[in-house]
Amino acid sequence: MSHSNLPKWNLNDLYSSLDDPKISSDLEKYKQLNIDLADSYKGKLVSISATQFVKSLAMYEKITTLSNILMDYAYLNMVTQMKNDKAMSFYQDMTEKMTDYSVPAIFYSLEINQLSDDKINELLENTDVAYYKPFITSLRMFKDYSLSQDIEEILHEKSITSSSAWVRLYEETSAHLEYTVDGKSYNDAEISKLLQDRDASIRAKAGVEINRVSHENSMLFSFVYNMIIKDKSISDNKRGFSAPISSKNLENNVEAEVVEALASAVKANYSTIAHRFYKLKAKWLGVEKLGYWDRNAPLPFSAEKIFSWEESVEIVQDAYNKFSPNLYDLSKDFFDKNWIDVPPRDGKRSGAFAAPVSATLHPYLLLNFVGKQNDVLTLAHELGHGCHQLLSGTKGELNDATPLTLAEVASVFGEMMTFQSMLDKIDDDKEKLCLIASKVSDMINTAIRQISFHFFESRAHEERKSGELSNDRLCEIWTEEMKSALGDSVIVGDDSKYIWSQVGHFYFAPFYVYAYSFADCLVNSLYQVYQEGAVDSFEEKYLDMLANTGVKKYDELLMPFGLDAKDEGFWQKGLSLISKYLDQLEELDKKLGL
Repeated sequence: MSHSNLPKWNLNDLYSSLDDPKISSDLEKYKQLNIDLADSYKGKLVSISATQFVKSLAMYEKITTLSNILMDYAYLNMVTQMKNDKAMSFYQDMTEKMTDYSVPAIFYSLEINQLSDDKINELLENTDVAYYKPFITSLRMFKDYSLSQDIEEILHEKSITSSSAWVRLYEETSAHLEYTVDGKSYNDAEISKLLQDRDASIRAKAGVEINRVSHENSMLFSFVYNMIIKDKSISDNKRGFSAPISSKNLENNVEAEVVEALASAVKANYSTIAHRFYKLKAKWLGVEKLGYWDRNAPLPFSAEKIFSWEESVEIVQDAYNKFSPNLYDLSKDFFDKNWIDVPPRDGKRSGAFAAPVSATLHPYLLLNFVGKQNDVLTLAHELGHGCHQLLSGTKGELNDATPLTLAEVASVFGEMMTFQSMLDKIDDDKEKLCLIASKVSDMINTAIRQISFHFFESRAHEERKSGELSNDRLCEIWTEEMKSALGDSVIVGDDSKYIWSQVGHFYFAPFYVYAYSFADCLVNSLYQVYQEGAVDSFEEKYLDMLANTGVKKYDELLMPFGLDAKDEGFWQKGLSLISKYLDQLEELDKKLGL
């Protein structure tokens, strides 16, 4: 497939180029707004009137909007050209300037958190202040973990030379890695696509090469990871968080017991879901055990289908429209206005993501599309993010603070809608088996494997308390967790033990990964409710839920659907959908005599 004609995003809605004079103008405006906020309100919130408080909130909202636009432009410009020194330098320069310019406003959130509950309640009696209640409530969840202003300023200013610097080193190093298979060079984005090649020898060569390059860089990546964990632990200890995961749980507005219940439920299903599936897949591939790199391999009897970009867009939009014409209408601008960067290319970040940018603008999506079936579902996934961000953005810049656990809901649901739409159009049993198997594989990667990642980083952060973790120890923990999750039908050994360093979330977003499993299990439960037709006006309630993920807690959002994530059986209900698909696979396998 030629990548030359695939759409690339147009960032002109932000700035026309790195030389756009509006960047300098907005930077100066951002700098001055931070100073003005401090001059007008520092030390005065304790006795502030509601009218003045609204003015301060509006000023802070402008600051936040400018910050998001400036930094997201720098980042989005960078991630498609990470070998471009000018783009990389611009991003770092922007990071340093924005960090420096924002120092005067650090007082603001600290002083809001120092206000008494009585004072907050008094201010919230004002209708205009009440508009910002979700932001104020979210902010005050952290009031017991704030430090003095002097210390907060030091931590803020040093962030660019501590955790942020380590993350930058990791990402830049990763972007410059080169892989060679059969004499041909591949970048980070391209090599992962070879793992879905029909030729087992190509998959094996690609997997071994990824592991080799990871090994080659393992001393650096191990050191960087140790520094990131230590940096986080210093901050956590000073703030008084009881465990490494506690700050992320608070940020996600989810109780530790709920996360533990999720992780325990998933782990209890390792054997009944992941082990069961990989045993089936090994049989289909004609081997006793799957190589680690064969987990996502196409089945030998599957059609060698390559989807064009146009065909993929049609499939996804058709699925969205079938579920909700309103959601379909919301999605159209992503394609009509070039809000998506589609083709893989040298220097581009691997994977896929959606960047919300600002409530005053629109999101951007990044893909690395080569036409595989999984690329179609990835488009559906990221488009779900984009539509969700448009909906939640209607609540305002400061109120649009969707936690990670809910940020993945619309994406996973969009993927599920598209999968089911594709499945409904298939009559051939063998083709149906191949599609369900591919979906189950993806669900295992999301619900099961991400929890094994969660256990890996939980153990790494815990052990790091006793001293720096060696490269070998990190590989040991990784291998143990992978063996537990994947089972005896998958070979986990020396050819995959360095792959933990490829999981970027460990570096730039510690304890992010459980959010994927949280969302997958939640969506599975939600989708079963939808299929059962048990809830009236499901579409309307679903879109309303997406619009309110930044202003309501997960348990409140699930109530209209009759679901309770605190119920002991909730996570098992979500996992049971994967089991049902496995039942279908075993029935089709028996029917086809494979």
